[in-house]
Amino acid sequence: MCDVVKGASYQRDRRFRIMALTDSLPTLTAYSNDVGYDCVFAEQLKNFAQPGDVVMCISGSGNSPNVLRAMEYANSIGCKTIALTGRDGGKLGPMAQLSLHVGVPHMGRIEDAHMVMCHMIAYRFMEEGGCS
Repeated sequence: MCDVVKGASYQRDRRFRIMALTDSLPTLTAYSNDVGYDCVFAEQLKNFAQPGDVVMCISGSGNSPNVLRAMEYANSIGCKTIALTGRDGGKLGPMAQLSLHVGVPHMGRIEDAHMVMCHMIAYRFMEEGGCS
């Protein structure tokens, strides 16, 4: 996310509107303590997501309840959805319009591959002149 906010937007006429829903620890803990951890991402999307936005959900197992609920909400309002999953893709992979799947059992290797994918996405925009 940081690479796109800074790297693909800095000194450009058109800029990305992007955020990581994991960045606000007070928001995450308020929802998880007061409501339940399964809603921490979907509830934030209700504040910020709009139809046509791209929502990317990442889950090594593909079965994280909080991530599944976020994907369900994003799909329900007409967002474009991407899933980064591992192992067998879990429930998340089939829910997304685009599923990027790392079919190995080792969580560390899944996380490494997800990081590479995210960098490839960011650098595509950084090298191609930003958003269009």
